[in-house]
Amino acid sequence: MELSELRNTPHLSASSVGDYLDCGLLYKFGRIDKIRPAFIPDALEFGSAIHLVMAEIHQQKMIGIDLSIKEIQESFEKHWTKIARDNSLIQYAEGKNFDTYLLEGKELLSVYYHKRPRDGFQVIAVEEPFSIRIEGCSVPVIGAMDLVEEDSSGTIIITDFKTAGRAYSNDEVDRNFQLTLYQIAVKQNGFADREILLKFDCLIKTKTPKFDSYFTTRSDRDEKRAIRKMIEVWKGISKGVFIPNDSPSNWKCKGCAFKKNCDEWFMKEAA
Repeated sequence: MELSELRNTPHLSASSVGDYLDCGLLYKFGRIDKIRPAFIPDALEFGSAIHLVMAEIHQQKMIGIDLSIKEIQESFEKHWTKIARDNSLIQYAEGKNFDTYLLEGKELLSVYYHKRPRDGFQVIAVEEPFSIRIEGCSVPVIGAMDLVEEDSSGTIIITDFKTAGRAYSNDEVDRNFQLTLYQIAVKQNGFADREILLKFDCLIKTKTPKFDSYFTTRSDRDEKRAIRKMIEVWKGISKGVFIPNDSPSNWKCKGCAFKKNCDEWFMKEAA
């Protein structure tokens, strides 16, 4: 099956595990009930456009072509226009709109172009899909790795591209579940005998745009913890346990696209 087909069957992924742990109702509304969200956050669609550009950059690198800054910025304009122009579902933050993001994207990519690492790594795969099986979990775990490279010593480098409003802390990078899952997937798909490095390449949307790379590694213990987490998440999902996280400390509540559905659920349950 293609990844697009797998997404239409029961499965786990880094994002679905994150949704379930953040809020069981968020997972249920979006992935079980398949309710159309009331809106799409602007940052989500902006990140999608950046990801498409980064994929193009590295697909061209794979065949020995280094795109110019002009070509990169034109690629972003093409993708952002296709995604966002006349898209009434996008909810823009105060002071943001189609044009401000168009400018911001070009500025971020300019910073990336001038500060990106000139490491000479060989590109092995771009947007590489995977489907793996975890013992104790009855559904596949699926996903796609943004970039897989190899250095001269044979080390595998897995990169995930991020757009963010601030720099990441070392702890956030070292504990990130998504990167741990990528290492598990790469090992299951023929690279268990290789050294593996994990990396975030982060375009940071501060007043002065920045680009940072964050390297990290994972131990066997980290993998075991991630596997146990996936098993327990699937147990909860398969038993229909969807606990809402409407705590005031949950920052996602304020901007949740399922707020109306959440309110209706609480009133129905109370009745």
